[in-house]
Amino acid sequence: MVISHVPVEAVKTTHYSVPTDRPESDGTLAWDATTLVLVELSAGGCTGLGYTYGDAACARLIDDKLAELIQGRNAMATRECWLAMVEAIRNLGRPGISSMAIAAVDIALWDLKARLLEVPLATLLGPVRESVAVYGSGGFTNYSQDQLCCQLAGWVEAGIPRVKMKIGREPASDPERIRQARDAIGPSAELYVDANGAYSRKQALAMAERFPPLGVSWFEEPVSSDDPEGLRLLRDRAPGGVEISAGEYGYDLPYFRHLLEAQAVDVMQADATRCAGITGFMDVAALCDAWNIPLSSHTAPAIHLHPGCCAKQLRHLEYFHDHARIEALLFESNVGPVDGRLQPNLTRPGLGLSLDRETAARYRA
Repeated sequence: MVISHVPVEAVKTTHYSVPTDRPESDGTLAWDATTLVLVELSAGGCTGLGYTYGDAACARLIDDKLAELIQGRNAMATRECWLAMVEAIRNLGRPGISSMAIAAVDIALWDLKARLLEVPLATLLGPVRESVAVYGSGGFTNYSQDQLCCQLAGWVEAGIPRVKMKIGREPASDPERIRQARDAIGPSAELYVDANGAYSRKQALAMAERFPPLGVSWFEEPVSSDDPEGLRLLRDRAPGGVEISAGEYGYDLPYFRHLLEAQAVDVMQADATRCAGITGFMDVAALCDAWNIPLSSHTAPAIHLHPGCCAKQLRHLEYFHDHARIEALLFESNVGPVDGRLQPNLTRPGLGLSLDRETAARYRA
C-alpha cells in the first residue's frame, strides 16, 4: 500500500527541566539544569516525537505559531511543512528560538513519517554507514582535577578512544588541566578541547602553540564563532595536526555557507536541535559534501544517530555528558556506545525512542 497523504491530527508540546548531576560550566557559561522541549505529533494512528534543548519559550512559540500551521498538513510532506514553518517566523527572526522551535517540530515530523512507513529513520533517509563514531564530551571547567580525569579516563576505559574537555574559564590554568587530562587518558586516545569562544585571537593562537606536546588534535571555538576571520587566522597558523572546528551556533544555511566561504574551519559542526531539525541538518551535510569538509554533530546524540548514519561527510557525533544522561533517563530504547560507536536499533521505526512518561513526569515544568 502506498502512503502519500496523512494529515497531522494533533500537536502536543511539553517541556522538562532536568537538573545536572553536578554544576557545569564552560569558558563562557555556567548552568545547573537543562530544559528539553518535546513535541509529539499524531497522525494515522502513530505518534512521532521530536525535541530541542532550549528555553521554555520554544514551547510557547510552537503552541502560538507553529502548531496551528502544522495541524492538518500532510505528515509525509516534511519539506513542505518545514518551508511553511520557516516562512511563518519571518518577522520573528530566523536564528535562535525560532529555529529551535522549528527543529523540535521537524524532528517529530521525520519520526512520524518513518513510523507511518514502519521503517527506521536511517532507512528512510538512506544510510551510508551502519554505525557512527562518538567522542565523550564533558570535562567542564568547574570540575576538580579528580572529577575531570575520572570522567575522561572512564570514557576511554569504556572503549571511546576520543574525549573532549572544556577550557577558557581560567586561561592560565588550562595548560596544566590539559596535561592532567592527557596523563589520565594515556598516550593513545585523542584529546579535544573546547573554548566556547572564550579566548581572544592572540590568546587562542598562543594556546594552540602549546598543544603538540600535549597531543591535542581538536580546538573547538577557540574564538567566537561569529568571528570567521579569527577562526581563519587560527586555522592558518595553528600547528599542524590541530584542527579548528565551529558551527554549533548555526541556525540557517547561510551561516554555514559563510564559515565555509571564509575557510574558517577544518571540521564543520551542526546541531539538528538548533539548525531547524533533520531537514536543516541534512542540508548542512550536503553543503559540507559540496565543500569536501568533514562534519561533526553537536550534542543530542539520540537525535543525531540516524541522520549521522546517512550524512556522507560525518566524522563523528558528540556524546555529550549532560544530554546523553537526559536521553537515557527520559527515553526508553535509547542506545549507548559500544567500542566507541553508536548503532541505531533497526528493529524499531523512526528514531527508535519512546518517552518514559512516568519518569518524565517528575521533571515536567
